Amino acid sequence: MPSATMEEYLESIYKLSEKGQVRPSQLAEAMDVSPPTVTATLGRLQASGLVERADGSIELTLTGRQAALDIVRRHRLAERFLVDVLGLRWDEVHEEACQLEHALSPRVQRALQEFLENPSVCPHGHPIPGADGSIAEAQGVPLCENGPGDVVEIVRIEDEQGEMLSYLSSLGMFPGTNVRVCDVAPFKGPLLVEVGEARYALGRDVAEKIVVSEPVTEKRRVRKGILR
Repeated sequence: MPSATMEEYLESIYKLSEKGQVRPSQLAEAMDVSPPTVTATLGRLQASGLVERADGSIELTLTGRQAALDIVRRHRLAERFLVDVLGLRWDEVHEEACQLEHALSPRVQRALQEFLENPSVCPHGHPIPGADGSIAEAQGVPLCENGPGDVVEIVRIEDEQGEMLSYLSSLGMFPGTNVRVCDVAPFKGPLLVEVGEARYALGRDVAEKIVVSEPVTEKRRVRKGILR
C-alpha cells in the first residue's frame, strides 16, 4: 500500500502524463517541492514497481497507473460529496478532498458512488474513474481555440486551484454553461465572451484553462445547472 505522499505523486504523474511526457522538473513544480525531494520519492516509487524512468522521463507502470486511477477516483468522489451533499463551494473542495482521499476504503467508495447516484464527473468536469480502473476519454478543446461567433459549452476547468475557480464563479462560468465568443484579439490577445447577458474579456492564459465542447447552435444557449 503506497503512503499518502506516494499516492499524491502518483496522482500528479497521472495528471501530467495526460498532456505528454513527464519530467522530474515538471513534477517538482506540480508538487511544489525541491528536485532532490522528487528524486528521493521517485526512487521509492520505482523500487515499489509503480514507476519506470527512461530517457529522463517518468512513466507509470501498469500497477502504478491502477493505483493512480484509484486515488483520482477517491479524490473526485470526495469533491462531489463535499459540493453536492455538504454544500461547499466548488472553489473550496480541492484541498479538502486531498485530505479525504487517503481515508476512503473501497467499501466507502462504493457507498459514496451509490449515494451520489453514480456521478460521471467531478464538480470541475473531470471524469471519475470506475472502480475497475476504467476512465472516460477527456473530450473538448481549450476555449481559446474558438473564433468569433462560436457558441460552446464548458466541459471542464483544467485549473482546480481556488483562485481560478473563484474568478470563474464570479463570471458564472461552470461546466454546463454556454459561452459565446464575440471577438478574439490578434497576437494571442484576450477573448471577448458572452455569458448570459454579460460580456467579459478573458486573458488567453485563462481561456486556455477552460475546456469546451464543439460549437453548438444558438438554440442551446441556456445555462444548464448551477453550482454553489
